[in-house]
Amino acid sequence: MQTRLVQMLLAIMLALTPSFAMAQEPLRLTLDTGVVEPMPYAVPNFVPENSDAMVHSQNISRVIADDLSGTGLFREIARDAHISTVSSFGAPVQFADWKAINAQALITGAVSTDASGRVIVKFRVWDVFAGQELGQGMQFASDADGWRRLAHKVADQVYSRLTGESPYFDSRVVFVSETGPKNKREKRLALMDYDGTNVQYLTDSSSIVLAPRFSPSGDRVLYTSYATGFPRVHVLTVGNVQSRILQSNDGVMSFAPRFSPDGRTVVYSMTQGSNTDIWAMDVATTATRRLSVSPAIETAPSYSPDGSQIVFESDRSGTQQLYTMAASGGEPTRISSGKGRYGTPVWSPRGDLIAFTKQNEGRFHIGVMRTDGSEERLLTASFLDEGPTWAPNGRVLMFARETQGAQGASALYSVDISGRNLKRVRTPAGASDPSWGPLQ
Repeated sequence: MQTRLVQMLLAIMLALTPSFAMAQEPLRLTLDTGVVEPMPYAVPNFVPENSDAMVHSQNISRVIADDLSGTGLFREIARDAHISTVSSFGAPVQFADWKAINAQALITGAVSTDASGRVIVKFRVWDVFAGQELGQGMQFASDADGWRRLAHKVADQVYSRLTGESPYFDSRVVFVSETGPKNKREKRLALMDYDGTNVQYLTDSSSIVLAPRFSPSGDRVLYTSYATGFPRVHVLTVGNVQSRILQSNDGVMSFAPRFSPDGRTVVYSMTQGSNTDIWAMDVATTATRRLSVSPAIETAPSYSPDGSQIVFESDRSGTQQLYTMAASGGEPTRISSGKGRYGTPVWSPRGDLIAFTKQNEGRFHIGVMRTDGSEERLLTASFLDEGPTWAPNGRVLMFARETQGAQGASALYSVDISGRNLKRVRTPAGASDPSWGPLQ
């Protein structure tokens, strides 16, 4: 028998899933009508088990709540409404008190520090109406500077237990940080947690950088740099922030790189004369091969999760459209068919959808479609939205939005695949070209 909590969560997840994401009949739900009510939950301040853990306990429980509420699936019950307090990690839960304030789920935990200064967090997740624990208690540990990552890890576990889906909170995003006026932007690569915190700069602003892309393991970043005067593909090792040119043919422009799912190959665009085609490079040997042969401009390639196919944009039909082809090259198949121009395609980690940028009737959109181009769905609309990137679980997209006019600025936004929960990702300065990395 399903508990009331599980039934409610199932209803929420189904209602937030567009019809094309449902693989089984007869469930084919749409988002045209109805309102999804986020599930109420409570997360009391985690119990500090020694004096040094006092600040960490409050901060960790706050980040957990921010992660969960930020999905739009959950609603935190304000702490001043709590009837019970949690005095220790092992204390019995007074389920009647949590039922009285309509909490469906309860997250309890404790934080301590050891002699070396490491922070240790342990937690439990409770189904309030069933009066039982969901899964087993767990604990994580890190040095003091890693307390925020501990909170993300706990939130990931809670999210997975309550939804049955893979999480995405303990992940990072590489992006282009932008400062200065619109006609003279300074750009440098930056790295942040998924929620815009812990920003680290990877390059200076001495040359233009574009289109950073994480490796599947999150240890390297591909990007395009104008440091030599021509756009060239570079690869940067995140751990030591060391960068090198990956593609270095003199007088040849290379750009829009992306790793294969196994990290052994880089697919990119290269311009020779007036022709731009898709190429692939073996990272270990630097051997290259041409994948597309056309007088058109073909760029923005992205691998399918199994590495068997590539989606890219091309104007071979006369307008900018989306095509797929075998990863080894060959004749492509056009998949976009709506009005307007399509670009920056990227395959979902789940393999079922392709996200893209669309320009039509003076507006830009972030959208998704099935891999054969069917069931196109536009999620956003603005003066300029572009460059979607997928969360590791394939449920959320992040993209760049620029405002209109001479004082217009670029910022990062996220939206789930239903088109709901659109929100800005806070960054210290302007931001563009996000690339979401894997779970850490």
